[in-house]
Amino acid sequence: MSIRGVIAASDPHTAAAGARMLRRGGNAVDAIVAAKLAATVTELPLTSLAGGGACLWGDAKDGYEVVDFFAAMPGRGLAAFPVLDFAPVAVDFGQTTQTFHVGKGAAAVPGELVGLLELHRRAGRLSLAEVVAPAVAWARDGFMVSPQIARIAAVITPIVSRSPAVARLFFPGEHMLQAGDRLANPDLGDFLHALGAGNPAVQVAQYWSSLVDHFGPAHGGLITAADVAAYVPVIREPLRVEFGRHTVLTNPPPSAGGGLVGAGLRIAAGLDLGQETFLGREHQLAMAALLATVSDLRQSGYDERLRSDPASIRDLVAGDGIPAWVARARSRRRENALGATTHVSVIDAEGMAAAMTTSNGEGCGEALPGLGIHLNNFLGEDDINPGGFHQLAPGSWMSTMMSPTIVVAGERPCFALGSGGSNRIRSAILQALLNLLAYRRPLDDAVNAARLHVEGAQLWFEDFGVDADAVAALHAAWPEAMCFDAPSLFFGGVNCAASLDGQLAGAGDRRRGGVVVIAED
Repeated sequence: MSIRGVIAASDPHTAAAGARMLRRGGNAVDAIVAAKLAATVTELPLTSLAGGGACLWGDAKDGYEVVDFFAAMPGRGLAAFPVLDFAPVAVDFGQTTQTFHVGKGAAAVPGELVGLLELHRRAGRLSLAEVVAPAVAWARDGFMVSPQIARIAAVITPIVSRSPAVARLFFPGEHMLQAGDRLANPDLGDFLHALGAGNPAVQVAQYWSSLVDHFGPAHGGLITAADVAAYVPVIREPLRVEFGRHTVLTNPPPSAGGGLVGAGLRIAAGLDLGQETFLGREHQLAMAALLATVSDLRQSGYDERLRSDPASIRDLVAGDGIPAWVARARSRRRENALGATTHVSVIDAEGMAAAMTTSNGEGCGEALPGLGIHLNNFLGEDDINPGGFHQLAPGSWMSTMMSPTIVVAGERPCFALGSGGSNRIRSAILQALLNLLAYRRPLDDAVNAARLHVEGAQLWFEDFGVDADAVAALHAAWPEAMCFDAPSLFFGGVNCAASLDGQLAGAGDRRRGGVVVIAED
């Protein structure tokens, strides 16, 4: 029996779909595309064909690239701003209530469908029909809802019950979605089947046409025919950060996350972190201070420079001018307590790695009729609209904290990882990387150890496994710190695939239902 690859994901169905491709002779790209197509069915609060994301993939022979299929600002060709279907919805997280904006005016031009197709076209080995098959089966025949998906669906009930078309996707019968329920989406299954069975361009044209017909200005949205005609995924060169004997590759501008992760690694290298007792006092204080500096970078005009001067972000990651950036720090932004994002990582037996993060935001509460596709609400999320809602020029690429990451040694992949979790993505990935590369923790420990996050003057931290004097020191340094005594999905969901000394392994983040499958034949 031989090992074909490893996949780490946030749902058993997602991981199983990717593993099936590896067993059938597919490569890491086949596996990750199949996994994400399945996730649009089985992780429906987190991702959608009408969402967006990014994938970093490659190998030592041909190099690495980012396929960026995040969302674009709609409204090309509009002479005047229409009256928008754009409404606030309060979501209760228990400890806090947060307002998101939904409706057709919250939907940005989505890239996930065409992004997955482009990635498969560039590097897939199996037929598209094989790659879509697991998603088709679960959409048509139903799948068993995981505890994580039921929990998240319950949180966003005010959004997913907004329209009958979306409520049908989430609620079997008349009751609230429960773990263990069987849920199906036959309209989406039929669409995906047609996508794999015929000419994908026909289904893509149908999808684009439906977006314009139902989410255009006449219906309270902004998506125009010019928007969908202009949208194509963008191929980008990854950011590269040297860290000891490893090189960390991650998502470049206009993504916000990759540059912040890279800058954090540069700061950590300068501080020679890694000697402290793991989860001890000095370690926890050092992590809090590092994350505070990364937060200060974010508050220092970082988002504006992502667009106006992306070269400066690469200079920042190179270690140039960090003190000057920090000196410009401003007040913190409010946290998105959910961070409805999901990540998959794959490394195959031939040495190809792929890391992909996608999101649908919280969803806008409206779906494409007859297709079973819930649209994003990226235009209604504070986190990715730091300048205010609907302020970007039409056609502008939206920014995101998504940071799919691959760590290489001699250009061969050692780790492929990423995380969900809104603004906490940068903190989760940075800590996982330092746990692996600086503190040399075992893989599962590196992913699942207690985490911290800092945003402006606020610290959040988990205290399980942390020394008591470290907890006391954090409270003394951050009197208003919020402490979690158990793993919380607030801190993201890092899923990591690894190739170490010729052995494939993985770790899934238990905060978000992480699961690992080693594909054998």
